[in-house]
Amino acid sequence: MEDREIRNALGRHWVASDTNDFAVEHEIYHEDAVLLYPQSGERIRGRHNIQESRTIQPSEKRFTVHRIIGSGDLWVTEFVLSYDGAPSYAVSIMEFSDGKVARETQYFGDPFKPGSSRTHLVDPNN
Repeated sequence: MEDREIRNALGRHWVASDTNDFAVEHEIYHEDAVLLYPQSGERIRGRHNIQESRTIQPSEKRFTVHRIIGSGDLWVTEFVLSYDGAPSYAVSIMEFSDGKVARETQYFGDPFKPGSSRTHLVDPNN
């Protein structure tokens, strides 16, 4: 699969994620894909289980993609995932095999205020 095709598939995936189109959202995964959440220690095996875990998630979710970068079989998406309006900054690392995601690892971080010692050095990025 060419990089352009993967980038387009990722675009469809994230739009579907934002609109709760669970069928389209999970087309990108291999049947035996693995999803890892290192911060909670969870490992979910199989496209069906990944989809079910997201379908039964009770919070209202919104996705705002900031950047997709990658090539070949390794792609990273930086996004904000809001659960019931509370933002969480996230990174998704997707490893592709034969044009489908074989492994995804997602990391999450809550927003925080800039440190007062460096306030004079930074530009707000929001």
